Amino acid sequence: MQYWSLTDPGCVRTQNQDAYDVQQLDRNTLLCVVCDGMGGAKAGNVASAMAAEEFVNHVKQYYHGSMGREARDQLLEQAVKQANFAVYDQSRQSDDYYGMGTTLVAALIHSKGVTIVNVGDSRVYRIDADGICQLTVDHSLVQLMLQRGELTAEQARFFPGKNYITRAIGTEPTVKCDIFHTDLKRGDSLLLCSDGLTNLVDDQEILFEIVHGVSKEHCCQRLLDIAKNRGAPDNVTSVLIQL
Repeated sequence: MQYWSLTDPGCVRTQNQDAYDVQQLDRNTLLCVVCDGMGGAKAGNVASAMAAEEFVNHVKQYYHGSMGREARDQLLEQAVKQANFAVYDQSRQSDDYYGMGTTLVAALIHSKGVTIVNVGDSRVYRIDADGICQLTVDHSLVQLMLQRGELTAEQARFFPGKNYITRAIGTEPTVKCDIFHTDLKRGDSLLLCSDGLTNLVDDQEILFEIVHGVSKEHCCQRLLDIAKNRGAPDNVTSVLIQL
């Protein structure tokens, strides 16, 4: 298993409010997390960094390789609760931090497959011989409108309120997360990313760069370059894993 990662403030913002972490828990287990903070110049980066740290620390403390599927699900759910509590509690301590929050998407890649947890609109994609597949479902206004048939996929790409998310870490005392499962086989790739990438680079472009790019090692940089060539108004973060 190999992985590469990159985060960048983009072309407009001076501060990077994204955060990510990648931890090798044991020989067969990798934990990856991406958070995209919100809440103003002083707070977004605090929320994302705190959520990522709290989430990772909780998983590292309680994970063991003999866990079954249900136990892994519960572990990630509890880690989300811990991250949410930490960010929400901090937001109540200072006016500068009031209302801050962050997305959180994470993948636990283990010998039996991948367990994914998601809050917000950061995403996980699987890239394999069949193409590219978005594994997470955005918690966003535009996703709700798509599900209701109020927007087409093409309209959704340019919808003015597409960045309005319906769930976030730290904005409420409790938060609900989604859990997903998938298998990976040798040669498959997994991509975690913030919406600073997916708002500007579509799925087929991501697929092309990962499958046909010169090297996996520089794939995150190539995806960033595409986003920056299109103005990159938001921070851009990606973590690419290949089996």
